[in-house]
Amino acid sequence: MANLRKKSITALKIAFSVLLIYLVFTKVEIAEVWAVIKSANVFYLILALLFFIISKIVSAFRLNLYFRLLKIPLSHKSNLQLYLLGMFYNLFLPGGIGGDAYKGYLIKKTFDIKTKKVVSVLLLDRLSGLLLLFIYACILILFIKSDFLDTYRWGTIPLIILSTVVFYFLNLKFFPYVSKAFWPSFIYSSVVQLMQLICVLLILMAMDASIGSIGYLFVFLVSSIVAVLPLTIGGIGSREITFYYFSNWLGLNEDLSITLSMVFFLITAFTSFWGIIYHFKKPNLVKNQ
Repeated sequence: MANLRKKSITALKIAFSVLLIYLVFTKVEIAEVWAVIKSANVFYLILALLFFIISKIVSAFRLNLYFRLLKIPLSHKSNLQLYLLGMFYNLFLPGGIGGDAYKGYLIKKTFDIKTKKVVSVLLLDRLSGLLLLFIYACILILFIKSDFLDTYRWGTIPLIILSTVVFYFLNLKFFPYVSKAFWPSFIYSSVVQLMQLICVLLILMAMDASIGSIGYLFVFLVSSIVAVLPLTIGGIGSREITFYYFSNWLGLNEDLSITLSMVFFLITAFTSFWGIIYHFKKPNLVKNQ
């Protein structure tokens, strides 16, 4: 019964992803999107890929910071292998075990740690990233010229402070055993999201469309928050539909926005695919010497 339920949820996510992609491409010119992709500057795309990879390496270091506070002496090399495998599972095996679930299972099996603590640090790792997505989005609102955002502009600074304070005290109250990681994790997450913003900026430069880039960067951050919601497979569809509507509201080029979203997904997929190496050759979780 549980297996049937999991398969049904996966089928619904796939169907929802397909529906959203269909809706997006009924509203944009596919030929225009393809034309932009074909004319993209390969040099900038390679740089974008490099910065995306750096963001994932830093993200893996952030997760290992939490592991160390749980007295899990996982070497950075083993952690990177496990992180890459998790990326592969999350994107390419939606019907099987999720990347985070597998990481938690393997960590618990190898280091004999309580399941609750492993799950908590995996959750905190995700939430730390979401916090910085939100903070960066609030900062960018201050610099975007848009009637649509004028109503909300005054509340950005208070929201940044409030969200940080609330998350800090939630860490202290519910996760005291890793609360020391709050500020180091905050810094790691700042670097992660900054590297991804640079990645997006480079994609825009590859498409010769850096003018008005702040608006596109803001939409990217919003779409990244939406993509975390477990409604679609790997955020496919939800990111594109967010790009379309927010670009429309902000007066951005919809075709360019969808192209940006697709190229970022392709970079994510290309990087994640290499985790297949550790699907066939499971990572050996070596303890740090």
